[in-house]
Amino acid sequence: MNTVFYTIILTAITVLSFQSEAQIIDLSKTDIIDLSHTYDENTLYWPNSPTSFDHKTLAYGPTDAGYFYSAYTFATPEHGGTHIDAPIHFHKDGDTVEQLKVEKLILPAIVIDVSAAANKDRDYRLQVSDIEKFEERHGKIPENSAILLRTKWDRFWPDAKSYLGDDTPGKTTDLHFPSFGAEATRFLVNERGAAMIGIDTASIDYGPSQDFIVHQIVAEKNIPDLENLTGLDKLPATGATIIALPMKIAKGSGAPVRVIAMVPKN
Repeated sequence: MNTVFYTIILTAITVLSFQSEAQIIDLSKTDIIDLSHTYDENTLYWPNSPTSFDHKTLAYGPTDAGYFYSAYTFATPEHGGTHIDAPIHFHKDGDTVEQLKVEKLILPAIVIDVSAAANKDRDYRLQVSDIEKFEERHGKIPENSAILLRTKWDRFWPDAKSYLGDDTPGKTTDLHFPSFGAEATRFLVNERGAAMIGIDTASIDYGPSQDFIVHQIVAEKNIPDLENLTGLDKLPATGATIIALPMKIAKGSGAPVRVIAMVPKN
């Protein structure tokens, strides 16, 4: 592993713990899981997005001086692929991307699995009862955690029809996929002090939503969220740490993000 990368990550996570005292995570005893989709021509965006991922070659090949050189340009809407929503996305006084404090992007992860319910109902929304069942088995959710909802919807990526429920360009009124429910989100934010929420579907609001109430709830509390995650099935219900560092876009309402999870080896 790159020494600089090791040092940065090790320093960052010394302050993280499910307990009150800081602990150091030994990377030699830790699995690092990538929770991000690759950005390319297949990347999915909200159906009414005017553009998608654009990648163009500026240079590729040998130079006159004899060495190889490549360079590219890329352009992308903020909200597509694996990305972060800054609170300003749904609240005028919320933080923009560059205002997000790094310590709020490195968090202990709680993974709630609703994949069985979602498999039966594409429009399933997390319920308070799901959280209560989770806590009966794993204990009370600690404050300042990232709550990640596992639906296993990433298995459909990047097929828009299967992933979104409808692949009609520009149409957003017939989408169908599971996500967080409003009351469950209020419970996580107000009663459990969640610092972030995230999901392996296209939105923290379920497909048919037209008011995006879950976005409103978390944004009002100045809480960021993650969308289009992948690989949550590789994480335990508790014990992992996520690092979600977006492009530091000034005045951004969102940004592409490389999300990784650190999981202690058995």
